[in-house]
This record gives sequence, structure tokens and C-alpha cells, in this order.
Amino acid sequence: MSDGGQRTYGPLGTALVIIPTYNEAENIGLIVGRVRAAVPEAHVLIADDNSPDGTGKLADELAVGDDHVHVLHRKGKEGLGAAYLAGFVWALEAGYGVIVEMDADGSHQPEELPRLLTALAGADLVLGSRWVPGGRVVNWPKSREILSRGGSTYSRLMLDVPIRDVTGGYRAFRRETLEGLGLDEVASAGYCFQVDLARRAVQKGFRVVEVPITFVEREFGDSKMSKDIVVEALWRVTQWGLKAQAAKLLPGKGDSKGDSKGDSKGDSKGDSKGDSKGDSKGDSKGGGKDDRKA
Repeated sequence: MSDGGQRTYGPLGTALVIIPTYNEAENIGLIVGRVRAAVPEAHVLIADDNSPDGTGKLADELAVGDDHVHVLHRKGKEGLGAAYLAGFVWALEAGYGVIVEMDADGSHQPEELPRLLTALAGADLVLGSRWVPGGRVVNWPKSREILSRGGSTYSRLMLDVPIRDVTGGYRAFRRETLEGLGLDEVASAGYCFQVDLARRAVQKGFRVVEVPITFVEREFGDSKMSKDIVVEALWRVTQWGLKAQAAKLLPGKGDSKGDSKGDSKGDSKGDSKGDSKGDSKGDSKGGGKDDRKA
């Protein structure tokens, strides 16, 4: 990974922006258009969970008119993590060099993607961060900000990861990073999926960099955040943290291989700036294979 504390990074390759969707008919055309304008050479994969509002059909129409847009049709709503895992498999099999996570609702501004890609030239994983200097949120109630900041702080302390925005979902991975995270062991489905990937990256010794972003609350459609998602995240983070502490206190007693809950042990060498399977069969249109399974 390194030579005397330094690492030489190769070229990035073509980027694929994965946009999971469920009932995002009002947003999908807008966000894809913004991505294509911000980074014209990038490709887009819309991973739709059989949206009842017709998002998948709209995605197909976008793919017909643009060879840089692809669609992965999934059986139903199985959670954010499952959608991303299916998208990761699709991206790696198709040979993309950079894989980006982006929300469909516009909260992750595509116009900021070039800065994430620039930072990735010297990193393994770049996080768009709301909670480093220069980062901010727009149109959030104070209660939501407190919840998000508190969740990131709790996760950072519990898991001992030097990342300010552990729960954020605007991310750019090198393909080698995803290949090294042990994705086949990841089972977290909700927003704690983001925490899981971040902790794995740090444990595996990957260099993680945070870039400030402006997070804008959605204008159209309904938020997918719920009490169940928060409870799942709290439970999983607590579980991971306690197991990590037990492994330190009782060497040989911890899980060194990881388990289906996403538990993994490794060297915490991550360098972070800014203080730092469900069945995913899909029918892919606009390019790639027709049947994918995470």
C-alpha cells in the first residue's frame, strides 16, 4: 500500500455515478442532467427498486437517449445498502475505475463532483463532508442537524475512525478500494451502510480524504429517513464498537475475519483530512449485463 509512508496513485479511469432510486420520478431527470453537465465524461447507473411512481420507466427513457446512462432494475425496495452493493457489482464487472455514490434528490450537488474526483487523484476514498471547515447544510431543521452531527460523532468515537462525517453518502471510491473492502461480508441495509464502508476503509489502511460540500435538502419527493433507520444505525455502530473494544482487550477473542453483520478487523492506518445480499438481481438497460446479483 505504501512506500516509506508515501503511495503513488495510478490514473483514475472512467467514473460511474450510482444513483439509487425509489419513487424519485420528480428528481431523476434533473439529477442525471446535472451530472452529465458537471462531468460529461462520467457515466451514470440508475439503480431503481421497482418504484411504483414510474421512476424506472423514466430512467429507461434517459438511457435510450444517452449512451452514458444505464439502468439496473431491481425486484423491489430492499434498502440503500442493497441497492449500492448491486451497483458496485455492476460497476466492477463493467470495468469502471471510479465509483461514486450520489443521492437522487439533489442533496448531493453534482457541480461539486469535480472536486471529489480531483481529491481522489491522491486518495483511495473521498468523502463529501458536511462537518469539516467549509462544509454546511441548507434548509435543514436544527433537530435534523443535531441528529446527523450526533450520529457522526458517536460513530467516530465508538469506532475510533478519524472521519468527521462518517454517515455522509456523497463518496468517490477507486475500484481497488471497493475490491479491498470485503463487500461480500456487508449486510447493513440502511444508512449505517455508509458507516460500515467508512470503518472498513480505515481498518484496511486505505487513505480517506474529506472534502467540504454543501448539502441541500430535497425540494421534491419524500425523505427516506425513518426512526427504524436511526435505530438500526445506532444498534449496529454500538455492536461494532463493543466488538472492536473486546478484541483489543482480549486478543484472539475478536472476529478477525468479519461476519455477516459487517464486522471486520484490520489495521487502522487510514489517513483522513479534515480530522479525520439481499437478492439484487437486475435487468440492466443502456449497457452492461442483463442479470446482476450482489
